[in-house]
Amino acid sequence: MKNIGLFYGSDTGNTEVIAGLIQNKIGTDIVDLFDVYDCRPTDLLKYDHLIIGLSTWHDGQLVSAFDEIEEELKKLDFSGRKIAFFGLGDQFGYADYFIDGVGIVGKIMENNGGEIVVNWSNEDYDYEKSKADLGNGKFLGLALDEDNQDHLTDERINKWIPQVLEAFGRD
Repeated sequence: MKNIGLFYGSDTGNTEVIAGLIQNKIGTDIVDLFDVYDCRPTDLLKYDHLIIGLSTWHDGQLVSAFDEIEEELKKLDFSGRKIAFFGLGDQFGYADYFIDGVGIVGKIMENNGGEIVVNWSNEDYDYEKSKADLGNGKFLGLALDEDNQDHLTDERINKWIPQVLEAFGRD
């Protein structure tokens, strides 16, 4: 089994903390952790299994690290890769853009051959719109709200990780 590459973008440090938590829960011997600022977009192609974490800024903009590589991502072939997403957002303060970054990057990777795994229920969230909302009661990936529901983060991650590992063929 190949290792899992976990790539995150974090402007305030919240996504970085969550990425480290996920790496530790799965195992540092299984998950290689990368800040997108510290690598090239082509580094994602070294892994068959990817976990992508990012937040959404202001009016639905990508976090800086992903914003800077968005055009390069559109040129990469993600065929044969299984990709799981987690996103951080503020469902009350930015209710019209909740975890939009997951939807933006997810669509790029899916359009370029990537297989998105582990959609997440949008039940128990209170938001208006999201580019990550699939329209079927699910988000494209795990949604975390450290501003309003941080007390649910650990529980959500603990439920999400086994689903990701199963989708990656790693029980």
